[in-house]
Amino acid sequence: MLVDSHCHLDFPELAEQLGPVFELMRANDVERALCVSVTLEDFPRVRKLAETYPHLHASVGVHPDYEGVAVTAAQLVALADHPRVVAIGETGLDYYRLKGDLEWQRERFRAHIRAARECGKPLIVHTREAADDTLRIMREEGAGEAGGVMHCFTESQDVAEAAMGMGFHISFSGIVTFKNAKALREVARRVPLEKMLVETDAPYLAPVPYRGKTNQPGYVRHVAEEIARLKGVTLEQIAEKTTGNYYKLFNIIQD
Repeated sequence: MLVDSHCHLDFPELAEQLGPVFELMRANDVERALCVSVTLEDFPRVRKLAETYPHLHASVGVHPDYEGVAVTAAQLVALADHPRVVAIGETGLDYYRLKGDLEWQRERFRAHIRAARECGKPLIVHTREAADDTLRIMREEGAGEAGGVMHCFTESQDVAEAAMGMGFHISFSGIVTFKNAKALREVARRVPLEKMLVETDAPYLAPVPYRGKTNQPGYVRHVAEEIARLKGVTLEQIAEKTTGNYYKLFNIIQD
């Protein structure tokens, strides 16, 4: 059985068709999904999904793209105090979409790391065109004490090694199936299965053969199949390892 370690089922593209989404998950042997928060305003909606459906869990955090949102570690710790909330994030840095003075983004990332350390729940880290600062802040704030995952990984092998050196997992999305992702496929080939997760980031980044369409958790199977091909192992081996990693990282008791 597979797990989608990162999706956004509260987004309107998916929230209005949860029945078919869950049916496709079952058809593709995807047993669980982590619904990831991107704003505190919408967090109750994410939490409600995890409370309603036993095969879903939630995170709490604010995506780095959202400007003008002040968040404290204390706020995050309080919201994370819930049995269905298993992670802090997604958080991190994004210098691709936003320019100028982004010190507010870096400070908010620090608040998330401090919250994760305090509540003992792992981090979900987003980084885009900001790898050096992301890793620097992770080191400065002791992110390794919390652990976590570099979600939707698109960086170099050196960045992967640095993150794994801090105890972080590397999660691959549908991007690894894209024709122009040759360098990323090489990273995926080299990352040990013991440190790997798979995800969709649904409703975005649908893998081949669904590229350009609305993504959903059931499509994580195509990500896993590509990883299996790259590593020369079976899909079952990828499923066993990545699913086991998911349960261990997020401290979820496997049914």
